[in-house]
Amino acid sequence: MKGETVKLQNHDRELLQAAERVFSRALVQSLGAEGHDFLEGRREGSSVYDSQGQRCLDGSSSAGTYNLGRRHPVLVTAFQRALDETDQGNFVMPSEEKTLLARRLAAFMPGDLECVLYGVTRGESLDAACKLARGFTGRGGIVTVDGGCYGETGFALSLSEKVGKEQFGKLIPGVTVVPFGDLKAARVAIGQSTAAFVLEPIQAENHCREAARDYLSGVRALCDRQGAKLIFDETQSGFGRSGVRFFCEQLGVIPDILVVGEALTGGMFPMTAMVFTPELKGFFDAHPLIHLCTFGGHDLGCRVAMAALEVYENVQPWERAAFLGQRFFGELERLNTANPGFVTSVSGRGLLLSFLCPSEDLAARFCAQARRNGLLLERGRVDGRSVLLRPSLLLSDEEADAVMEVLERTGVWVEIDEALDIFSDGGCVVDRETHTVRIPPHIVEDSIRRAGTFELGVP
Repeated sequence: MKGETVKLQNHDRELLQAAERVFSRALVQSLGAEGHDFLEGRREGSSVYDSQGQRCLDGSSSAGTYNLGRRHPVLVTAFQRALDETDQGNFVMPSEEKTLLARRLAAFMPGDLECVLYGVTRGESLDAACKLARGFTGRGGIVTVDGGCYGETGFALSLSEKVGKEQFGKLIPGVTVVPFGDLKAARVAIGQSTAAFVLEPIQAENHCREAARDYLSGVRALCDRQGAKLIFDETQSGFGRSGVRFFCEQLGVIPDILVVGEALTGGMFPMTAMVFTPELKGFFDAHPLIHLCTFGGHDLGCRVAMAALEVYENVQPWERAAFLGQRFFGELERLNTANPGFVTSVSGRGLLLSFLCPSEDLAARFCAQARRNGLLLERGRVDGRSVLLRPSLLLSDEEADAVMEVLERTGVWVEIDEALDIFSDGGCVVDRETHTVRIPPHIVEDSIRRAGTFELGVP
C-alpha cells in the first residue's frame, strides 16, 4: 500500500511538471500557492478526492458551476441516456432538444425573459448580449461598472477589471466604466448613444460586492428613459446560489437580457445561455445569423440542462442555500470578531459568501491550509484578498458542520503562522508545515549576553 501511494505521488508530480511545460509554469505555481496543485480523482456530491483517495469538501464548485454537487446522479443518468440516443446535432438547425429546453427555460426565468440563445462559456454569452443590445438599438456605447468579472472573450474582457488586459492592445471601443453603486455617475454616462448598461448584481470575485435595490431600480429607470438595454450577468449568483432562483428577483429589478452560466447543466456539460425579452427577439428575426456557436445548444447538453432544471424545480435548492448561507454568514462574522487579524469583513448572499483578509498573501495561505485541512477554497479574481465560499447547494448538515470546523481550525493555524513571522524576521528557522522554530545558538548566546537570562514562553 505504501509503495502504491508513493507511485501515485510520483505520477502526480510528473503530470504537474508536464503541465508547467505545456500550459503555464506560473499557473501551476499560483495554484500551488493556494493548495490547488493536486489532480482530481473521484468526484461525488459535495466532495472531491485526490488521486490518492484523500477527500476534500468542495467549497469552490468551480466558480459556482456545481450548484447541484459533483456528478449528480440524475444528471449522470440523463447524460448517459443522451449518449445512447443522440449526438451534438446541427448547431444552426432547431431540434426537439433545443426547443423543449427553451420552453423550460422561459418558464423558469423571471419576468418576460422568454427567448434564448445558447452558448458554451460565460464570456461568449456576454458577448452575444452586447452584440444584441448594439444591434437592436443601433448604438455603440456600453456602460459598465468597476470591479466586474465577465470572462475572457472580446466584450467580456473589455468590460472586466482584469490585471494585464492592456497587454492585448485596444479591446472593444465604446466602453465606459463608472463606479459601482454610484447612480449619479450612471446618470451622466447613460445617454442617447448608450446601447446597454452591464453589471453583475453580486460581484462574486470582488468580495461579493452587492448592488442595492434603489441603485438597480434607478439604473433601470435611466435605461428606460434613454432607450438603453439593461444586462445582468448572474453566472455565479443564479440558479439558487444567492438564496433565490435569481438575485434580480429578490431586488425586484428584471433586466432586458440575463446571462446565465454553466450551473444551467449543473456543471455536467459546458453550456451557458443568454435569455432576453420578445422585444429584442425582433432583431434576430431580421438578422438570424448575427451570432453563431458551433456547440451552442448542443443536443446532449440540452438534455442534461432539462434534467438539471427538473432537479432545481423539484428540490428548490435556493431554500437550502438561504438557510445555510444565513448560518455560515453568522459563523464567519463570529470568526471576524474572534480573529480580526485574518478576517476583516464578511459579505455575500446564500451560498455565495466571501470573507476578506488583510492581504492577498494571507488569503492564499488560508486557502492552502484549508485544502490541507480538507476544504477547497479560492481567492477572488478581482479582489485577491477575498476568500470565496461556494459549496454545493445540496450540502448536508454534517458537511456544513465539517466546513465550519475546517474554517475555524484554519483560522487558528493562520494566527499561529502569522505569529511565527516574528521568529522568521529575527533570524530563526521556521518550519511552516509543523509550526516549529529552531533558534540558532548565536541568537541564544547573544540574548543571554545582553539580558543576563533567556526565557522562551509558549502562551
